[in-house]
Amino acid sequence: MTHTLQMTRRTMLTGAAVAGALTPIIMSTVAHADEEVASAEAVRKPGAAVDLSKIARERIELVKPPFVHAHTQKAEGGPKIKEFTLTIQEKKMVLDKEGTEINAMTFDGSVPGPLMVVHQDDYVELTLVNPDTNTMQHNIDFHAATGGLGGGALTVVNPGESTVLRFKATKAGVFVYHCAPPGMVPWHVTSGMNGAIMVLPREGLTDGRGKPIVYDKVYYVGEQDFYVPRDADGKFKKFGSPGEAYEETVAVMKTLLPTHIVFNGAVGALTGENAMTAKVGETVLIVHSQANRDTRPHLIGGHGEYVWATGKFLNAPDIDQETWFIPGGTAGAAIYTFKQPGIYAYVNHNLIEAFELGAAAHFKVTGDWNDDLMTSIRAPSAT
Repeated sequence: MTHTLQMTRRTMLTGAAVAGALTPIIMSTVAHADEEVASAEAVRKPGAAVDLSKIARERIELVKPPFVHAHTQKAEGGPKIKEFTLTIQEKKMVLDKEGTEINAMTFDGSVPGPLMVVHQDDYVELTLVNPDTNTMQHNIDFHAATGGLGGGALTVVNPGESTVLRFKATKAGVFVYHCAPPGMVPWHVTSGMNGAIMVLPREGLTDGRGKPIVYDKVYYVGEQDFYVPRDADGKFKKFGSPGEAYEETVAVMKTLLPTHIVFNGAVGALTGENAMTAKVGETVLIVHSQANRDTRPHLIGGHGEYVWATGKFLNAPDIDQETWFIPGGTAGAAIYTFKQPGIYAYVNHNLIEAFELGAAAHFKVTGDWNDDLMTSIRAPSAT
């Protein structure tokens, strides 16, 4: 038996002692562990030799969404090795003003995890850290990566471990990443453990007919469905740990009826004082991901002037969309140049999910009003 498998079994069985509710899943995972380890070892076999020693490296510090780290829209020079670090945090998060709690699993402490930006043919070199203060085994699956379960087969880390994964970003677009531990994928993803990576074409974005598209700002909206158990009186329950919450949370998950559908981790996380900002005349790129469910973004009072609904930049974008459809497990992107000041609601246009469950955000736009685009002819008055 390999050392990897020994560590996997030891950690899993220790977890079972702490959280007995996980036992059926753990036993299923152990039963298939030899096959998974063999698969991972096969992936590790070297392919064509590539000398990376002369390729420039760039260390990138990630930032909390909806903000995105500094980057160039066009690649400068040849491909680079882009170095990132993600630290897994298991933490309690409050979802709404009523104080509903969830034992969240996160990348870098936020839901969604940070947006990473590289260019096509760059190398992504990720250090994934699972601190010893955590209780669960984790990994990461990049939808942008090729092979090895998107990196999931090579990045399984127990508490107190870290690992480094490198992959070549061969496809241009925005892509989901998420945790995918054997036997527990839905639970980890719906506990908040997902994010996105944007792989820009080396020449930057275009309209599909050769016209460059340049944005002034980029915001990242991560839509998240949560499944919080209720007690006999219908009140949301609180649990001391992820393991304690597991059995009842999965029962709610299996109904396919979320209790909360939110942007960036909580109801109102991107409204009021936390609204995203822009000025009239600014062009904004909105990256929107949903790792688990379909969604229908809509900017009330604006449009998707260029929309990559499934997020792949070498496809020509749709033009002047009112609402666009992003399938579950996908990140999409949309461009809009704001033309009027005011508060713009940005919502999932399943309006029940937006207004009743929390899938709504605001853009606060400053500037001068244009009467030619819209004006009040007569104020409301008695007839």
